[in-house]
Amino acid sequence: MRLGLDTFGGDFAPDSTILGAIDARKELLKDISIVLIGDENVSREKIRSQGENPNDFEFIHTTERIEMGEHPAKAFKSKPESSIGLGFRYLKTGELDSFASAGNSGAMMVGSMFTIQAIPGVIRPSVTSAIPCPDGSMNILLDVGINADCKPDVLYQFGILGSIYAKEVFSIENPKVGLLSMGEEEEKGTIQIQAAHQLMKDSRDFNFFGNVEGRDLFSGEVDVIVTDGFTGNVMLKEAEAFYSMIKKRGINDEFFNRLNYEIYGGTPVLGVNGNVIIGHGISSARAIKNMIVHSLDVSKAQLVGKIKNAFQ
Repeated sequence: MRLGLDTFGGDFAPDSTILGAIDARKELLKDISIVLIGDENVSREKIRSQGENPNDFEFIHTTERIEMGEHPAKAFKSKPESSIGLGFRYLKTGELDSFASAGNSGAMMVGSMFTIQAIPGVIRPSVTSAIPCPDGSMNILLDVGINADCKPDVLYQFGILGSIYAKEVFSIENPKVGLLSMGEEEEKGTIQIQAAHQLMKDSRDFNFFGNVEGRDLFSGEVDVIVTDGFTGNVMLKEAEAFYSMIKKRGINDEFFNRLNYEIYGGTPVLGVNGNVIIGHGISSARAIKNMIVHSLDVSKAQLVGKIKNAFQ
């Protein structure tokens, strides 16, 4: 299996990406190849400086990069030899089993939609976040940023995508899917939420629990929470803020430590024809390492094929 990594991706690249790749290399089996996409000379020098062997990696050389502040669509089109452009090209041809980057997330979505494209039947792909609960379980929240406005049929499909992800990657059998609203009653919420509830309540595509509220993000009541990307992103950032606040106050708590995004590294784009993992722009070496490891988990779970089967 060949896992591609954009070494230009992230605010602290290439230091963070190369160091993260080195740590991942130590953790993964030797038959798993880590393919570094970026300046090969810089990557080799950095690997040697850490006392490691560059021959433990594969390389796809380029010096062209898409900067964080560039317009995603324009940059992706004008820079086909960028690390992100090459990553998607090799993913499409099957020369990579996954492609991960903590770089320009907009460009990663452009590549996902226009190079490998959405799975037939999927209206809008989604990105998720795994939220830990105090009882040790995980809550899959989606969407968390790429679909600010969602119609009821899109929210319904998020229930399918989130359920497959929870089952296949997190080993949650028959995941319970909740619809985020402002009350448990089905008549609560916006017009879109009420309509989505009507679609979901008799679903045979997933195990619908019913409406849930914001407090259920950490309750463990359900395994998947469906919402639009605007609301999901706000909730995710609030969780990150709690973690930052706890650390600044010098509090060491086992549960709150699990809110550290570095533990999870990155999240897959669900609903496209390839394993694409997007990381946080401020990713540290630890986050990059875990993003690579999660790339392997997603690839081994064969999510793409299982989502295709669900949407046939």
